[in-house]
Amino acid sequence: MRGRKVLLVNPWIHDFAAYDLWARPLGLLIVGSVVRRNGVEVSFIDCLGDDLASDRRPGGHGKFRRSTIEKPEPLGFVPRTYARYGIDPGEFARRLEEIPAPDAVLVTSMMTYWYPGVREAVGIVKDAFPGVPVILGGVYATLCTDHARLASGADYVVAGTGEARVIELLCSLWGCSAEYVPDEDDLDSLPYPAFDVMDNLDSVCVRTARGCPYRCAYCAAPVLSGSPSYRKTRAVIEEILHWERSRGVKDVAFVDDALLTPRPRALEFLGGLASKSGDVRFHCPNALHAREISSEVARLMREAGFVTVRLGLETADAFRQRATGGKVTNDEYLWAVDALVGAGYESRDIGVYVLCGLPDQEPEEVLDTVRFVLSSGATPLLAEYSPIPHTPLWDEAQKASPYPISDEPLFHNNTILPCAQRRFLEVFPEIKRLALTGRRASWTPCARDP
Repeated sequence: MRGRKVLLVNPWIHDFAAYDLWARPLGLLIVGSVVRRNGVEVSFIDCLGDDLASDRRPGGHGKFRRSTIEKPEPLGFVPRTYARYGIDPGEFARRLEEIPAPDAVLVTSMMTYWYPGVREAVGIVKDAFPGVPVILGGVYATLCTDHARLASGADYVVAGTGEARVIELLCSLWGCSAEYVPDEDDLDSLPYPAFDVMDNLDSVCVRTARGCPYRCAYCAAPVLSGSPSYRKTRAVIEEILHWERSRGVKDVAFVDDALLTPRPRALEFLGGLASKSGDVRFHCPNALHAREISSEVARLMREAGFVTVRLGLETADAFRQRATGGKVTNDEYLWAVDALVGAGYESRDIGVYVLCGLPDQEPEEVLDTVRFVLSSGATPLLAEYSPIPHTPLWDEAQKASPYPISDEPLFHNNTILPCAQRRFLEVFPEIKRLALTGRRASWTPCARDP
């Protein structure tokens, strides 16, 4: 494989809204490092253009550059502006002209309903490099593989974890053998992601494990990541220190599906961070499992420098909690908030995801959950439900949705609340007002047993 060239592409987002919460194409950059380990020259173009964002916050997150584009026909009924998030297509084409023709192009993908941005990027790549194979991986490629093969324009679609599969595919295309084939079951054996190919690197994403022990009905983690596998604490800390020392990175976002499970491992990991991380700030944009947050865990999180804390309550309805996976009870959630407050976190620091628009969900359930979160002294964050193929809730979602969600991934878009019933849609503005005004108000935590 030596002497070959590969281009990595992180495509645009096409959507009604998008915000950069430490968004980094982690999987693509890991694959890039694996390819580079085999002597391949790697280049990278980020269509999201994080270095060109119009409003970056000191913590490493902010707004993407945004330009209004025509809505795709299936979403023409939505009374909102549709946009491309990232750099101008002309800028992308110019960057392609500046690099030598690669021997292959690797493109990643995220939300299923963001595939128009993938297709646009693939099309421009193919115009620039006719005959060069384009390989697509990522979330959309895994969850909607058949659709991706038909609609993305890519020559090859790789579903699931891609480190070894991409190497195998490239060897087949190039008629060569690999010097290094990764062991996907040993996460510590993988090279660090190729963050060094990014300009203006103000934050990185780190994964301490792959997979999740829970099987929530609305979540695709088991499909995307398989059974849980874990890295060693020392290896994770060494990676964090590497980026701090080599690039001056002070903000690290953990993108695990279940960062704090199992708890003994979390205590070891957090203790190691508290003793070694210095002035690095840690962020958890993915939901933490409240069940695992004891007073000791919360104290270590605070000492280690965790500043962005998100909990996954989803609903305060006990029946739905059990029906969707049983990952938390209301008492466990309240104990977690108590522990975080006791460790020094304030209401604005503790964001709690509230899932809304589930099949057959009544608006009162969400209103009650928002009030429950506010009364607990935390901050509610509405998470509109997006139906995800291959999840346990998918069949129910197909029955509930008035849209052909099995045929057109654009109808997975959470903006349209694709599985909500008419009455829910009518009450939804009230839900948003309650969540927003409650977040701005001063709420007194309710009394409860520790």
